[in-house]
Amino acid sequence: MNFLSRLTGIFFDPKKTMLQLAERPVWVDILIFLLVIGLIYFYLIAPFSQKDSLALMKDNVRLKELLGEERYQQRLQQLENPSTLARFLNIFILSPGFLLLGFLLSSLILLILGKIFSPEGKYIQVLACFLHANLIDKFLGNIIRIILIFLKKSVFQTSTSLVLLFPHLSFTSPTYVILSQIDFFQLWLFGVMAFGLAFAFKIYLRRALFLSYGFWILKSLLYIAIGLINLRYMT
Repeated sequence: MNFLSRLTGIFFDPKKTMLQLAERPVWVDILIFLLVIGLIYFYLIAPFSQKDSLALMKDNVRLKELLGEERYQQRLQQLENPSTLARFLNIFILSPGFLLLGFLLSSLILLILGKIFSPEGKYIQVLACFLHANLIDKFLGNIIRIILIFLKKSVFQTSTSLVLLFPHLSFTSPTYVILSQIDFFQLWLFGVMAFGLAFAFKIYLRRALFLSYGFWILKSLLYIAIGLINLRYMT
């Protein structure tokens, strides 16, 4: 399958696309595409993210106590007037770097978990399927998020999760942290990913769904824990 066929296939014929990817893993072009999409996304949301972070940090008494007055003022100054180098590193190096690491590490964990169910399956198969499944979240999902961010002029108050059902919920509340992990595009992603895992490990779809959404639950619990810890310094 060529790139365009795989791109459209993930959305309109995911089962067939995942079968072909499991049989003949292709991943380099889709990885480059996802990283480019990520760069565009990080670049477009950077001004809103900076504004949100600055508003959150200003008058944060607890954070001021933890950092000390001098360090607090330095951090505040860095947020108000970030250097060109700092912006470049964050947008073009750190953000895509973490995105790449997330793809590679998630595929490895899925491979390890998959080995519990079957001796079949190779890392390259899981990686190819995972990258293509991420078109749902990182391509289509981010397009929707960018539109919402530009409408709301905020990154922190924008979500494509269950938070949408509670428009007045503060992003500094534990409920927001929990509900934000139930993202509609993530649920779609891991549903499609189950096809890839079923074909890669040669297991029944029911087991593949358990594996795929089991990984999503573990990942979500980790992010919730990190989010709740961060709340201690935000409020």
